[in-house]
Amino acid sequence: MKQKTKKPKCVLTGEDGNVFNIIGRVAKALNEAGMKDKAKEFTEKAFKSHAYHEVLDLCGEYVDIY
Repeated sequence: MKQKTKKPKCVLTGEDGNVFNIIGRVAKALNEAGMKDKAKEFTEKAFKSHAYHEVLDLCGEYVDIY
């Protein structure tokens, strides 16, 4: 049975909705949780995204959004 990795919490609600700010906040949350490899992976995928909503969907895959 594969163990599910716990996602760090990240406050995005009520924050600046600029896509670069969102990417930075999620990457910071991952780095602070000791998940530097996931932060790099997330950032690379986010910058390859073609739309704002794709980045938001991706955020939910890596962090618990609050």
